[in-house]
Amino acid sequence: MSDAPARRYGAYARRTCGRAALALAGGALTVAAVAGCGSAGSGRTATHPAAPQTYGSLPSWLPPDPVHAGDVAVGTPTRPALAAQGEAVDVRPSTGGTVRATVVGPAVPAEGLPYETPSTTCTFIVTLRAGALPVPVRVSDFGTSDHLGATYAVRLAGARKPPAVLAAGRSTTFQLRTSMPTGEGVIKWAPDGRRAAVSWDFVVETD
Repeated sequence: MSDAPARRYGAYARRTCGRAALALAGGALTVAAVAGCGSAGSGRTATHPAAPQTYGSLPSWLPPDPVHAGDVAVGTPTRPALAAQGEAVDVRPSTGGTVRATVVGPAVPAEGLPYETPSTTCTFIVTLRAGALPVPVRVSDFGTSDHLGATYAVRLAGARKPPAVLAAGRSTTFQLRTSMPTGEGVIKWAPDGRRAAVSWDFVVETD
């Protein structure tokens, strides 16, 4: 090869290699830039703590809840209260005043039987504490009903009898008894003798 063609070939080779080197360099820069973006994003995510997992606040259109934990339910003849057995309820008779009432039970003669009896004797413990006004107390104002709505009269049990009128600020505890079928039921108190102001939910069990 003469000197002139050799020089032209050398120049061509240098230009071609230079373009290839620039292309490779550009590709490396592009890859490095992409990798840098990814690492920068990962770095930002890693340096910021994760957002706390919370439910947030309630919607503003929801009405405020008037019931708070620990509140005692209030029952009246026009707006009776429903409570679980053992819970205290402030009963307000139509004659005025307030009575803190609690019913516990039922206690049954036998529990843990290998079978469930169709019915059993049920005993309830009633506690009444009068407020600022005296309140008449009549056993006939109490009664029970089962989950089908059938009613059952109760009778006084035990030696302790409630006073005919519970004086203001005084309390009394007595027992009531009836026979009911096993299953769910309620015991009601109607201080005016007609309309129940409170009902306590319970379950009669023998098994």
